[in-house]
Amino acid sequence: MKAERTRIKICGLSRTEDISYVNEAQPDFCGFVIEVPASRRNVTVTQLARLRQRLSEQICPVGVFVNAELKLIAKLLNDGVIDAAQLHGNEDEAYIARLREMTDKPLVKAFSIQNLSDLEEAEKSSADLVLLDHGKGGTGASFDWELLRHWKGRPYILAGGLDAGNIPEAVRKYHPYAVDLSSSVETEGRKDRQKILAAVAAVRSITL
Repeated sequence: MKAERTRIKICGLSRTEDISYVNEAQPDFCGFVIEVPASRRNVTVTQLARLRQRLSEQICPVGVFVNAELKLIAKLLNDGVIDAAQLHGNEDEAYIARLREMTDKPLVKAFSIQNLSDLEEAEKSSADLVLLDHGKGGTGASFDWELLRHWKGRPYILAGGLDAGNIPEAVRKYHPYAVDLSSSVETEGRKDRQKILAAVAAVRSITL
């Protein structure tokens, strides 16, 4: 399942302007933080539906959840409002197994990477893809990428501390399936058109 090229996901869309920006830039994936009031990027299910209607059909919408009710995730997946679910809370293997009984759509599990044991836990996940991040996500900080020298080879999404400037080096050195950006494509807490365009262009310019 090695990607022909590294994909890119722009996460944390919450405004109609954000949708316009990604429709122009055409990343592979975009993310919506759904029903997570603690996040400044939070959208309700109602807001999500409105934003989703404006989204280009060429972009895969991903729902980002934190310890959400299984029924909510499964309904949004099965209704086609989102095409994949990204789990950013304390969801364990039992949670993922129960969710798989309710939907056959792709599941992504996020892991906070501080050391090698965190990597080993991520490698064993039953999720379709794992996302490797620093802390709780959306902070703009990166973990020690040199830890990835020990990665065993399953596809993963690299997140945290990525921007248009360091994406080419990260992709060429670590070969992630996809890169995930949120705060680094914002200015004063809002998505920035130019930064999104630059990040997508940086990924698309890479030849492996």
